[in-house]
Amino acid sequence: MAASGPDPVRERVLAALLALQRQSWEQGVLGHALLDLGRHDLAAVLAVDAVARQTPAGKLAEIEDVGIVNSAANTEVVARAAARGGDPALAAAVRRQLDWLRHGAPRAADGTLFHLEGGRQVWVDTVYMVLPPLVAAGELDAAAGQLAGHRRRLYDPGAGLWAHRWDEDRGARVRAAYWASGNGWVVAGIARSLRLLGAPATPPAARFAADCAGHARAVIDAVLAHRAPSGLLPDVLGDPASFEEVAAVGMVAYAVLSGVADGWLPASYAGVGRSLVGTARRHVGPDGLLRPACGAPRFDRPGTSAEAQAFFLLATAAGDRLAGPGHV
Repeated sequence: MAASGPDPVRERVLAALLALQRQSWEQGVLGHALLDLGRHDLAAVLAVDAVARQTPAGKLAEIEDVGIVNSAANTEVVARAAARGGDPALAAAVRRQLDWLRHGAPRAADGTLFHLEGGRQVWVDTVYMVLPPLVAAGELDAAAGQLAGHRRRLYDPGAGLWAHRWDEDRGARVRAAYWASGNGWVVAGIARSLRLLGAPATPPAARFAADCAGHARAVIDAVLAHRAPSGLLPDVLGDPASFEEVAAVGMVAYAVLSGVADGWLPASYAGVGRSLVGTARRHVGPDGLLRPACGAPRFDRPGTSAEAQAFFLLATAAGDRLAGPGHV
């Protein structure tokens, strides 16, 4: 929290997020927000429940157990709780989740992870779910392989944007739309990974960091080119009929402000990062919910979402880091 005192808007957003029903990846982004806000008390509770809901295969925080990778978004909060409290049960749960990613999870012949059980599709969302925990575990080769495999299938270098879904059996994109939140997952996942990596200690780590940073900057620039006069982003970038929404605004704001704070984006990006946060802040209602977001549970119409809430919190925390001492 800022040294100048609590931010009442941020407090409303967090309270509303805690009241929302959440799936495993939504628990994960809540956990990231709690960590970045310094709310280790609540993060520890989330970690305990994520382990209570861990499947025999190793997937954390699962409810329906239909996702392959979404559970991995909870790895960081459980690992941090294990380190802070010295709890061997939490540490063992982290190892089981990582073993699932490394060995148990269904994947393509080149190792690229599929997104949902019962199918062989590669989704853009997966980048956020798996890149940070692999980097945090020191598995840079695995992280680089996942980013490369997803990029080969989903990234359009001509547009500078990522498509949403690829079907491995068809060998084609089955949702080629440039989903704003999907591109947000990519840049936010890279931003979190680079923060977890810190200063690269080896030449391979330096190459990985440079590739990630350069790619994230290119995607950020491509996304921002579609920003509407309202400050919001269209749900599908480049589609004039698409509704405008705020979740991707928070995702990109988090990536931009993290990039400047962590030194992989030029300081000149700080202004647009703060502008994005300002846009999101204007869309916080009296109940603490951000609207209009790409809405849960189907994410195909305006509504509300845990992601919109969490990334507002993450973006404001990144802004605090950028502002310097006296901020969490």
